[in-house]
Amino acid sequence: MIRPALTLRRRRILIDVGTQRDLFTAEGKACIRNHRRILANIRRVMAWVRKEHIRVISTVRIFENDGIHHGPSYCLAGTEGARKIRYTHLARSLAYASDGYTDFPRDLFERYDQVIQEIRSDDPFEEPRADRILSEVKATDFLVIGAPIETAVKFLVLGLLLRRRNVIVLADAVGSFEKHAAEIALRQMQAKGARLIDSKSFVGNTHLKKVGICSCDRCQGRLVKVAADSEALD
Repeated sequence: MIRPALTLRRRRILIDVGTQRDLFTAEGKACIRNHRRILANIRRVMAWVRKEHIRVISTVRIFENDGIHHGPSYCLAGTEGARKIRYTHLARSLAYASDGYTDFPRDLFERYDQVIQEIRSDDPFEEPRADRILSEVKATDFLVIGAPIETAVKFLVLGLLLRRRNVIVLADAVGSFEKHAAEIALRQMQAKGARLIDSKSFVGNTHLKKVGICSCDRCQGRLVKVAADSEALD
């Protein structure tokens, strides 16, 4: 009997959307709101993933970088801003370019802890290999983190729900550009059947003061000291 291609012994899988430097660091070209809080929660979730040996599917949004592109100027192919945040990248990972193919090894999640798929659209299901992996993987719960809520996260969640998956959005580990649009997207996902849960329900509280990737004062824990120094000078 042939085993299904992507059956997991562990029944949860994490879907990590767009955790790239341009979206999650203050010096990035399209930094999300409240990036420090979201990053701290993502870092905590990834630590839990390593501890519990949870498998991860990551999507990486890539825009063309040919010098004549008139679209978004962030996450351009080959740039530092398009790179994943280092603690969202597991050691045993397999990366795929956006090439229009659908192939992957049958024992993908036995050989690797993480598959990283470049996507050229906000909807990951428009990328043939990503569509196949997300559609065929067998797990009880699909946990979702990343950004932006308004586009890539929403398309992923709605696509999984359409495929009758049990989707849990870790609401304090998904970021957005605009608060009102994010609230609408979250309501849409919830109305279709997604559960919205804080990450502490799975991994507990965190005492992280630094997110370990962004150099801004808030992320480096210098904001309070800077404010105190400013008061002393007045």
